[in-house]
Amino acid sequence: MSNDRPFLIAGRQFRSRLMVGTGKYSSLEVMRDALKASGAEIVTVAVRRLDLSAAPGQTVLDYIPQHMILLPNTAGATTVEEAVRIARLARAAGLASERNHEFVKLEVIGDPETLLPDVSATVEACRRLVAEGFTVLPYTNDDPVAAMRLVEAGAATVMPMGSFIGSGQGVLDPDRLALIRQRVTAVPVVVDAGIGAPSDAALSMETGADAVLVNTAIARSRDPVMMAAAMRMGVEAGRTAYLAGRMPRARTAAASSPTEGVPK
Repeated sequence: MSNDRPFLIAGRQFRSRLMVGTGKYSSLEVMRDALKASGAEIVTVAVRRLDLSAAPGQTVLDYIPQHMILLPNTAGATTVEEAVRIARLARAAGLASERNHEFVKLEVIGDPETLLPDVSATVEACRRLVAEGFTVLPYTNDDPVAAMRLVEAGAATVMPMGSFIGSGQGVLDPDRLALIRQRVTAVPVVVDAGIGAPSDAALSMETGADAVLVNTAIARSRDPVMMAAAMRMGVEAGRTAYLAGRMPRARTAAASSPTEGVPK
């Protein structure tokens, strides 16, 4: 779209505004085909779930298309120290390297049932990882204040949740996401968690988000490859709609065909 601004993370430009994950697929082959169908350029991988000792050709990494940028994540971390340790492990294993601008998706979970983030720990972990040279993309709640604190800590994006991780509930409060977009102007806003259908991805983009990250909704669909393609189209439609500008909402009906000038 010629009137759209580039999607940049830490100075690196991406064509696709859809990010995807690698968890919960029925097989590595299905995952590979879905990643291709998504058109995404960024794929997140849980460092703690990788078996780096497995034989060549048998790990998740072997099935990720070569053009994709790895976004290792600290999923499972519940403390600042644990998140920092996982990020360092990703760097040592070559997952957070110069090739991917040392990207790391930061997650510090505060509650095991809801998987809601521990915001204060996330901010502190972000500050420490930025100081160590990582490009930090932190998962957070849909709180504008938390988003601004993460930007102050050096985050390269903020990634507010649409709803609970893996719930498929969709975007529960689009107004909160729109407010985050209004307040956060220095870095991209990426809606992360809870998306269940392409319509949710489109709505996320209509709030002004720069991108969305989708995993479970693709992996647990009946046809992950088809759903990945649908998510790609949902993101594109939502972004186009945001740029076009939706009509104002009205409290009453308004005829689509004007009555002025109609013969009596």
